[in-house]
Amino acid sequence: MGMIEDIKSDLARLIALYEGEKQRADRLEESLSASAQTVEDCKKQIAELERQIDNQQLAGAFMTGESNAVAKERISRLIREIDKCISLLEN
Repeated sequence: MGMIEDIKSDLARLIALYEGEKQRADRLEESLSASAQTVEDCKKQIAELERQIDNQQLAGAFMTGESNAVAKERISRLIREIDKCISLLEN
């Protein structure tokens, strides 16, 4: 009977370990899903901010009387900075 009891004990321990790992996997999946949603929310916010920046820059370029080349350079610089932010979020 000792061998059967050992097998039952081992089996119970394995089941407990499996349940623990299953719960851990479920928590990690929830965390991953929440992180993915956060990334999507940030991407939407970035897109909206990019649109606002474009509008502000265009309005500013026309109000200050800057040349088109200066305005384009300023916009290009802002877009590069935003692209850097996006790449940091994606990593």
